[in-house]
Amino acid sequence: MIDKLEYFLVLAREQHFGRAAVELGVTQPTLSAAIKQLEDQLGVMLVKRGSRFQELTPEGQRVLEWARRIVGDVRTLREEMRTARRGLSGHVRIAAIPTALAMVPSITTPFRGKHPNVTFSVRSCTSLQVLSLLENFEIDIGITYIEDEPLGRVVTVPLYSERYCLITAVGNQFSDRDHVTWSEVAALPLCLLTPDMQNRRIIDKHLREAGAIVQPTLESNSMILLFSHIRTGKWASIMPMNLTEVLGLAEPIRAIPITEPDVSHRVGVVALEREPHTPMVSALLYEARLAADRLPARV
Repeated sequence: MIDKLEYFLVLAREQHFGRAAVELGVTQPTLSAAIKQLEDQLGVMLVKRGSRFQELTPEGQRVLEWARRIVGDVRTLREEMRTARRGLSGHVRIAAIPTALAMVPSITTPFRGKHPNVTFSVRSCTSLQVLSLLENFEIDIGITYIEDEPLGRVVTVPLYSERYCLITAVGNQFSDRDHVTWSEVAALPLCLLTPDMQNRRIIDKHLREAGAIVQPTLESNSMILLFSHIRTGKWASIMPMNLTEVLGLAEPIRAIPITEPDVSHRVGVVALEREPHTPMVSALLYEARLAADRLPARV
């Protein structure tokens, strides 16, 4: 039944038999047969289907909750036994909001030093995608904002408090200032992250509170693209202070703290709330706590 529950999890995530079959590496008839067998075993219909996948039934939604719990427990058991035989090894999957990507090495680098048989993949995501990936067992931990929007059933390890600054080229308006206000920044030709990013929603909120109309001249989900536009000298942006410190900005680019008000938002590591965690996740959460102790409280 475990294999069928894993098939069901992928189908619920993809909501399409063809895509789910490709993801699982099986034929579509094999997947359909497995779901039908699971329905027969449980005595309920899990999926509404016509010529294609329509939606999960109410019973299917309930089974989905159990499937996540059962499959998670089985994966934890397997990993514990593998760790008992060979030590901590395998592949760590991390998703982080774009503004936190620069802080990922504070966890992965010391972790790799302690566990050399571990490899990593890191992906850039919105805060909502981070939570969805966690829920569907597609990542082991996420790094995201932990206060401003609902997180659901997760455990959190606060890493740092994000503060904001104006990023602009020398010679531009306000570039000779020691600090600027939110209302002043709003008047500049800004390039910002796209509205689906929580960082953008935070910035929009503070600009509106300052009485400004949010009208960026360029939007992107890539921090690299934003930086490249700032370097032309024709654009400015609002970014977390920690990014400027990690990337080591130098002339002709300046980072100027935004005050009035001086605001901050907490960023941290999130993992599914479950006991026990897999050995890998437990070790990652421990490393995150160590990283939090090393990082300044406000960066």
